[in-house]
Amino acid sequence: MNISGSRILIATACALALCGCGEEAQDTHPDRPVTQRRLLFKQFTRTLEPMGMVARERLPFNRPEFLASALELQRLSSKPWPLFTPDSNYPPTHAKPEVWLKAVEFKAAQQALQDKSAALAALARDANLDDLKAAVNDLQTSCKSCHDQFRSD
Repeated sequence: MNISGSRILIATACALALCGCGEEAQDTHPDRPVTQRRLLFKQFTRTLEPMGMVARERLPFNRPEFLASALELQRLSSKPWPLFTPDSNYPPTHAKPEVWLKAVEFKAAQQALQDKSAALAALARDANLDDLKAAVNDLQTSCKSCHDQFRSD
């Protein structure tokens, strides 16, 4: 085999080896808590994003739509936490061990998110846009703070 053929063989072997590296582990737990909570967080994000766009003046403010989103966020804000069971710290989770090692702090972060979601829902009924923007920013800050402490990327 010539040098060119060797390089092609090595390049092919490397490419095949790298193909398996990008796959994420499957949630094999019978109840699939990691998958369930990830779906809830994605739904939470999809619900919050348009309100964030309104807060940054990238979308027009439509109170009925904003209120519906705020109420949905409030409903979702309590859903993922029971899925952080002691036996759910396995790939494909993005949860850091601190979720279980700092349970009191994690519970406080959950409560802060629920409180801020409830406050946003209450304001969405009739508050002025500046107050709504502040509440959305406060909620997003709460999300980021929790991610910084309890989620690995």
